[in-house]
Amino acid sequence: MKLLRELPIGTRVVARYRVEGGLTDALGLLVARDETTCTIETRRGPVVVDFDAVTLAKPVPPPPARKSAGGAPPAL
Repeated sequence: MKLLRELPIGTRVVARYRVEGGLTDALGLLVARDETTCTIETRRGPVVVDFDAVTLAKPVPPPPARKSAGGAPPAL
């Protein structure tokens, strides 16, 4: 896919691509690419995606900030 070949390394992307039995998505940072593949660093680790398998791809904004698990501090 042309877009994944042109975006700067370090861009957060989502790519939908064909796998045996259907489609799957990779969401994360575009960390590397060569002539035929790109690597997306996801939460579960790096995913190497063949450009020929990509059906859709786009840059996405950064993830939302995490909310603290503790809530508001106790009143004094």
